[in-house]
Amino acid sequence: MENTSMLKEWFERVDSEKTGNITATQLKSALAVGNLDFPLSVVQQMIRMYDFDRNGTMSFDEFVGLNKFLLKVQQAFSDLERGLGYLVPDDVYKGLVKIGFSLDSPSFYTVCESFDQKKNGKIRLNDFISLCIFVQSARNIFNSFDTTKQGRVTLDFNQLVYCSK
Repeated sequence: MENTSMLKEWFERVDSEKTGNITATQLKSALAVGNLDFPLSVVQQMIRMYDFDRNGTMSFDEFVGLNKFLLKVQQAFSDLERGLGYLVPDDVYKGLVKIGFSLDSPSFYTVCESFDQKKNGKIRLNDFISLCIFVQSARNIFNSFDTTKQGRVTLDFNQLVYCSK
């Protein structure tokens, strides 16, 4: 959804308790209506990516950010899937580059394999979105530790555990 008024209307319907925020459970149900069925853990990760006030829910403004990201990911998928309904690893790589992610081969193939639910070399839209959410979340965490912006971080064990949550 690109139209802000339509997005606001949709958000208000999902915010059934009229709190001005939506929970992961509410977002999961709403996404499922649009054939985007994700495990609750992935939806929680979506919220964490854009939960700028760190209250565990998503305000409308935070939701707009998530929506832009999802549209970008869906567009990359659509541009590459050629009517097949899935991407092969080479196309997944192209999609990631199109979105702005750059991974070396070992990292890419490890992530790709992790999100290939059926282990058949075919990444469907939900899996591609989940993969992109994982990579974006990893980038966000990395950037929070890369305070000098040199592309390198040093973590102690506690920080590694924190990053792995």
